[in-house]
Amino acid sequence: MKPLRFAIFGAGFWANYQLPAWLELPGVECVAIYNRTLGKAETLAERFGVTGVYDDAEKLITSEELDFIDIITDVETHGRFVHLAAKHKLPVICQKPMAGSLREAEAMVSACRRARVPFFVHENWRWQTPIRQLRKILKSGAIGRPFRARIDMVSGFPVFKNQPFLRELKEFIIADLGSHTLDTARFLFGEATELYCHTARVHNDIKGEDVATIMMKMVNGATVTCNMAYAENFLERDRFPETYFFVEGDKGSVEVGPDYWIRTTTKAGTHAQRCPPPRYAWADPAYDVVHASIVPCNADILGALRAKRPAETTGEDNLNTVRLVFAAYDSAASGRAVRF
Repeated sequence: MKPLRFAIFGAGFWANYQLPAWLELPGVECVAIYNRTLGKAETLAERFGVTGVYDDAEKLITSEELDFIDIITDVETHGRFVHLAAKHKLPVICQKPMAGSLREAEAMVSACRRARVPFFVHENWRWQTPIRQLRKILKSGAIGRPFRARIDMVSGFPVFKNQPFLRELKEFIIADLGSHTLDTARFLFGEATELYCHTARVHNDIKGEDVATIMMKMVNGATVTCNMAYAENFLERDRFPETYFFVEGDKGSVEVGPDYWIRTTTKAGTHAQRCPPPRYAWADPAYDVVHASIVPCNADILGALRAKRPAETTGEDNLNTVRLVFAAYDSAASGRAVRF
């Protein structure tokens, strides 16, 4: 089968993992890299043997024969590049968070819909190995009907050291990490009907919030709480970037804890299983479970591009996550719950 040719927009931190994750899959070829600073694009291209290097995005599109574009740039550029892809009738993939506002995200989805261009979002968190297994357990009915759940992504990891630009974000942890945890809540429990949020700032040298607690009522009646923090404090069970879960059902409970252990407890007792991610040589061990999840997310999108079927993480679907993100900011600002 003829490989699908693609270009990457952006040569920053995440491009160093997004690109090799693509190269784990058969049937794709990266032929060009755009970056506003040409030297960074050249460095990434040399590392992975990519021939085309550009500092002009439209020139790249008109010069290269492409099947899709993968946008791995800062959030404030996402809208411009998605509209550019729609203009040239090119399928496009965008990093999360999709956009800096709900209105912009809606405009991006609308532009691709009008152009009949497939639009996907790289929402890879839900593709983590232990989270996929948790979903299977919930779908099996082993713990009955879930009525309450807690999702914890709380870490003392110094995230600002290797991503210093995060210090400058006026909206930080909900937009950055909440995009993942809220999408995962939707993946596991369906859509939310009500949301309440409280935020805090522990670091004095950042612009946004680094702590958030979001409580949601889901359409199935379950209450789901998402706890997020990058406080750089000391935690006994800190295994960044693992996400912990505790789900209560009317027939039992299931917990995803440290080192990828999942414990399902019912009247028959507790069944424990370890569900570690695959290990890739290019992945940073400090981000192992996250980097590994990029591969199946890309595979799902690639399958959709080839078979012209929906992927899990389309732009249309991710709009529901974006709505939750900005509803959380509205709730935190007003001190009131937001109902959908």
